[in-house]
Parts: sequence; C-alpha cells; structure tokens
Amino acid sequence: MSYPEPRYTGDTGEVSASFRPRDHPPELNLPSGTAVHYLGTGASTDGKFGLYRWDMGPNPGGPGPHFHKTISEAFFVLSGTVRLYNGRAWTEADAGDYLFVPEGGIHAFCNESGVPASMLILFAPGAPREGYFEGLAEIARGKELSEEERAEFYLRHDNHWL
Repeated sequence: MSYPEPRYTGDTGEVSASFRPRDHPPELNLPSGTAVHYLGTGASTDGKFGLYRWDMGPNPGGPGPHFHKTISEAFFVLSGTVRLYNGRAWTEADAGDYLFVPEGGIHAFCNESGVPASMLILFAPGAPREGYFEGLAEIARGKELSEEERAEFYLRHDNHWL
C-alpha cells in the first residue's frame, strides 16, 4: 500500500480546515429518540468519506441485516453498549470497540440495552447518506410508500436487505 497521488499540489499549504463544536445541535432527530450529527458529509469532504455521530436513546432501534454495494462502513462505539452484527453473529460492543464492514459485507446494529448509547459511523467513499437518513425519519413519522417506492428508495440509497 502506498500513498495516493497528491490532491493538493501547492507548496505553502492553505487555511481550509473546518471546526464543529461538541455542542452543535444534531441535524436530524429520529422518532426513536436517536439524534444524528452530520460531522463530515460526502459533500463537505469532497466525496472522500461521510462521518456521522449516532446518539441513540434508551428505546430499542437500529437497522436489520443489510449490505451496500458501493460503500464500506465502519462503527466506533463512543459510549454505552451497541449490538453489532458482522454477518455471522451479534456482538455486544462497548466504548472503544470498532467494526469495519467492506463493500458487500452483511451488517446491522441496534441499541437494546435500555440506556443511551453513542457511536461514530464512517462511510467511504462519502455517499450522500443524509437523504437516506432523512427519508427513514419521514417513514418513521408515518410517510407511506408503495412497495415500488420503498424498493426504489432503498436501491437509490444502496441499501440491500436480507
């Protein structure tokens, strides 16, 4: 493995970093009590990655087993206990635990502990996952989709359910 070709070709560097304070409000609140923070979207990272903080409330929730064809996904537990599925078995993951899922890898997650939990979710490359998360929130709030619309929604967002 070697370094990729340079994407910046200047000699002096530039002032281009962005900062987000920890008390920034979440961009999305799901009916389940989960707050989603858009830390680094694909749009803001020039498609390199998408990074999201997923702060789950005590109510059970999370997606069932699925896979993606175009993106890898990684999970890093910040606090609480999150159940992670690696395609073979569920594991109780605690703060500091990490799971990497390459393209095509079956995975799932849920918080069934009865107490809040928080984790980082990283997608690479940076697909526009915000539209998927916001669509899920609309569905959870009662938006009805036909079977065809539901299938198109999941396919458009590279979610393939088992």
